[in-house]
Amino acid sequence: MRHTLAKTISTPSSADPAMYLSILSLLPIFLSLRLVSCHASIWHPAMFGFNVTQQTFDYDNRPVVPLVHLPYSEWWFHGHLGYPPHPQDVFQLPAGGVATLQIACNKGATTYYASSEGGNIQDPNNPNDVCPGSPPAEYHTTGISDVKGCGLGIAYKDNVNDVQPADFTIFTVNHTCVWDRYTDFSVPKNMPPCPNNLCICAFFWIHSPDSGSEQMYMNGFQCTITNSTSTVGLDTPKVARRCGADPANGKPNAVPGNCTYGAKQPLYWFQAENNTMFEGTYSPPFYNDLYGFADGAQDDIFQNYYSSIPVPGPNQTELPIVSSSGSSSSASPASNGNTTTTPTSASSVNVVSPSAAPSSSSGASDGSTTPTLSALTAPVNIISASAAPSSSPNSQWLVSFCVISRRR
Repeated sequence: MRHTLAKTISTPSSADPAMYLSILSLLPIFLSLRLVSCHASIWHPAMFGFNVTQQTFDYDNRPVVPLVHLPYSEWWFHGHLGYPPHPQDVFQLPAGGVATLQIACNKGATTYYASSEGGNIQDPNNPNDVCPGSPPAEYHTTGISDVKGCGLGIAYKDNVNDVQPADFTIFTVNHTCVWDRYTDFSVPKNMPPCPNNLCICAFFWIHSPDSGSEQMYMNGFQCTITNSTSTVGLDTPKVARRCGADPANGKPNAVPGNCTYGAKQPLYWFQAENNTMFEGTYSPPFYNDLYGFADGAQDDIFQNYYSSIPVPGPNQTELPIVSSSGSSSSASPASNGNTTTTPTSASSVNVVSPSAAPSSSSGASDGSTTPTLSALTAPVNIISASAAPSSSPNSQWLVSFCVISRRR
């Protein structure tokens, strides 16, 4: 559309000035449509498809392009398994520390601009700007209250070809992703070492339906855990359940008993096959309280963290009991102004005010119980999404956005 329009404008008929003016009058509309077609990706040499360009495939399959109604072979690792990183390019995740990502609307707005097609477009006067010169619609949000979070998943396998969707566990989440260019991801302190010092990780993101079409994002990368002092493995991850407050669908109260506790899989949604989430077009799943994902390190993903977990359901009133080992292994939660500690009949849990989002899931809350979401039994590590990047040379990641939709 963009190329066709440019050609039409450059060769107008002198005998038909009205047509020329009509085309010009439509230009702002085309530009506005272009602004809301933006996408995101992690950028780092450790990722699969780091050097994939618009010309690599017979369709646009750059890492920034969203995944929508695709067969498994194309959405899994973004179809980039044939474009692996160098074996020595491995991103380090410090146990108990923070990994920082840069988020930008274009690769040229990141520190990897040297390999971008348009060169350096970073704004030196506003280094925390996600998309220099563009509105938040470029990164699928109407404002800070409309961001829905993103997460990093990890699979404890050193061969990417052995990794299956159910192997990934979401180990860290940032609720304000995507908003600031510099975004922190807290790593649980009890992460065990990777086999042969190599794990497979991936970035996952689903944005708000208020600013953009329905789509999922996944980008895999090689990773390893550093500073590990734990030998306790991750528990088997389960499918997350919709359990937070959902006022847009007439469910103003959270139902903690309907949450999935402990290790959770990524949200595989809106593809042609191998989905695990089946929410409707305008009710996407999110990496936030709506699905029991705490902000920060997911400290309850380890084996034996809970001594008992009731069967979840919309009418379940019992809550999991944290084991003594789980309690002693968790750091004290930081205060963010909306976290309190509330006793239950079983144990004390951290109650976090849930975020609202649309829902069509049959497992969503029915509004019959307490309005607080106590799915987040693990202490919450609050982090600053606008913090400066880590001093570690391996701890900066980049999320880039584009303005061209996938076309087949």
